Amino acid sequence: MVKNKFKILFISFFTLVIFLAGSGFLFFQEISSFIKTPFNPTAAEKVFLIEQGQSLAVIAKNLETESIISNKTYFKLFVKYTKAEKKLQAGEYSLSASNSPEQILEVLVKGKVKLYRITIPEGMNIKEIASVVKMAGFCSKDRFIALCHDKTFILSLGIKATSLEGYLFPDTYFFPKHTSCQTVINTMVVHFNAVFTKKWQKQAKTMGFSVHEIVTLASIIEKETGDARERPLISSVFYNRLKKNMRLESDPTVIYGIKNFDGNIKRKHLNMVTPYNTYQIKGLPLGPIANPGALSLQAALNPAHTEYLFFVSKKDTTHQFSKTVQEHNRAVKQYQLKKK
Repeated sequence: MVKNKFKILFISFFTLVIFLAGSGFLFFQEISSFIKTPFNPTAAEKVFLIEQGQSLAVIAKNLETESIISNKTYFKLFVKYTKAEKKLQAGEYSLSASNSPEQILEVLVKGKVKLYRITIPEGMNIKEIASVVKMAGFCSKDRFIALCHDKTFILSLGIKATSLEGYLFPDTYFFPKHTSCQTVINTMVVHFNAVFTKKWQKQAKTMGFSVHEIVTLASIIEKETGDARERPLISSVFYNRLKKNMRLESDPTVIYGIKNFDGNIKRKHLNMVTPYNTYQIKGLPLGPIANPGALSLQAALNPAHTEYLFFVSKKDTTHQFSKTVQEHNRAVKQYQLKKK
């Protein structure tokens, strides 16, 4: 009788073990399938936000609510099994149910946040760049401009100037949401320093110019350039005029010194005395008038070898270059006044 009871108990226990093992195996298979299988292979990407300090339970629940994963419980178990709970990074992500939970977790652990693009064209000044940054949602225009003139901040970036005009390198940048104004500016300045190498710094010194003076000249070349191929020629004109102690007489420098310029340069503007009006002052203006690209910086360091002292727009993006004032006057009549 005792033996029969023991036999029945043993069979029941064995059956339970087999059942639990089978259930465990099925559960393991189900979890494995969940980890590897996208919830919706045709789903589009959507923005998903993890806030600072948000718990795994909330993150998993939100992923399920947004239909990015199918099962919040399985996701939590998977995260805990991989010991990734404390590695989930806050930020804004582009996630899709077309990716498996395993792939989604990798994105969250590596902090592959959604990035926003900012493109700064060559030749923009601080105010224009501030507008672009504002439109991208990173910083108010006033805050950006104020930082670019903040002496303490400028000094912290290693720039020897009174403003960051000329040092905000034009390029396409990608930043995550909530990037600070300081970080945006710092990134542009760091890029400038990477482009303006020690070799270029040494070259400027050998030529008898400071980095700031080369950047200033490059900014004028940038603003005067209609056809990129003419940069070295335009550079040569300014170098030749500097050597002869002639005024540079560059319209863009005049415009930079005018508050609320309406787009129409007049004789009264040319006669205004400002630190930037190169019709009135000799040598370079007080500082850069825009933020030049690499090619204009290169042209400022490597002017073409010419005897040109003048150039005038041919109104087709190119210029007519002249060696004498007589040649220049004829070119002005031909291209500006339409007289032969």
